[in-house]
Amino acid sequence: MTTAELSTALPEIITAQVPGPKSKELLDRRDAAIPKALCGKAYPICIKQGAGAMFEDLDGNKFLDWVGGVGVLNIGYSHPEVIEAVKKQTEKYFHTIFNVYVHDGYVTLAERLNEIMPCKGEVKKTYFANSGAECDENAIKIAKAFTKRSGVICFTGAFHGRTNLTMALTAKKVYAVGMGPFPAGIYRAPYPYVYRAPKGYTEAEAIQYYIDELNRIFDEGAPASEIACMIVEPFQGEGGFIPAPIEWVKAVRKICDENGILMIADEVQCGNCRTGKYYASEYWAEAGAAPDIITTAKSLGAGLPISAITARAEIMDAAPAGTIGGTFCGNPVACASALAVMDIMKRDDYAGKARHIGEVVTARYKELQAKYPVIGDVRGLGAMIGLELVKDRDTKEPATEIAGKLIQNAIQKGLLLESCGTASNVIRFLAPLTMTDEQMEKGLEIFEAALKEAIEG
Repeated sequence: MTTAELSTALPEIITAQVPGPKSKELLDRRDAAIPKALCGKAYPICIKQGAGAMFEDLDGNKFLDWVGGVGVLNIGYSHPEVIEAVKKQTEKYFHTIFNVYVHDGYVTLAERLNEIMPCKGEVKKTYFANSGAECDENAIKIAKAFTKRSGVICFTGAFHGRTNLTMALTAKKVYAVGMGPFPAGIYRAPYPYVYRAPKGYTEAEAIQYYIDELNRIFDEGAPASEIACMIVEPFQGEGGFIPAPIEWVKAVRKICDENGILMIADEVQCGNCRTGKYYASEYWAEAGAAPDIITTAKSLGAGLPISAITARAEIMDAAPAGTIGGTFCGNPVACASALAVMDIMKRDDYAGKARHIGEVVTARYKELQAKYPVIGDVRGLGAMIGLELVKDRDTKEPATEIAGKLIQNAIQKGLLLESCGTASNVIRFLAPLTMTDEQMEKGLEIFEAALKEAIEG
């Protein structure tokens, strides 16, 4: 099957079960050669090729991907124009170290991000790292350099990476077992998870509760005068696919402004057209609450490792020479890929694609919610949607086991899903925005069938 044919194909499992024999052979080789921590059993899948929102495994099974490399494939697998841009760059040179000699792709990509990033300031600057964790860590470096302070506020449910600093920021400590000691000066406030706010609260009361809890840090954690920055995901990913309410964001912006604290928006997963805007911080900016610094990665380079840190010039220029940069940061091939992605996403209105997909999927998820009491909440922005499973809608006890069964059932039918949340009971939706309407309908059909089987045991 050609990639063009695969891009419009529908899910199909042709082996007796997944994994088939060829995939099983590679999985066995993996287990023998790779550390156990990277050899999970939940996804017995080995890819052969991918196109659009589809991929084929080694045995010829075709899957619809609603994980998208965990937010990396907004533009889909193997986009022909991105492939061409990458090929063209590799024929010139693979690498420069930007700190030593400059290449045009780095500068051009920085200029274009400076134009569209919805952070505060008229004149902006951008530089590049390689991963989400790196850009988040670099944003905090910048904030500390600018404010001359050392404290950092993060939030419950946060995921910011697996470096020493970002493991400390990340809430779920399964990502940090035995890896301490961690940096000092990190304080955690409750993220505005309105669905799980104290029982009986209205949404307005819940938002005020979360604001009050944030302010408590200044009394019980560290004075505001010692806090350099707050780092927050506009749409929390690993923590449960939770959008930050705009009224809460506006209050946080006010707290930051009053206390000289920089506000960092972590758009590693929610950026690059996923939420129906090019960057989710556009929603913040429209409400008068633009962040000071924005970080992004994942779909920025269509799968090549690149991440970006953007802020107004006076903030960025505060970093002392030698404190930022690195060997592979802003690699020419990754920059070429990112520039092609931006051209395509703007030309073909990928933010509009996200809104369309989000409207259809959210409406269907809400229909399922009315039909199946196990669905406690459906929430999202654009095509970033969380469906939370609970044993009881009143107690909201997480239905972790059903979520796990749903994922396994869906795999056997050709649909790739992933969970998130502290109890792994939220199904995240991150399908490539290239998904066709026919594929979307088939995916929703499989989703309901897999959910029904999981409920019935």
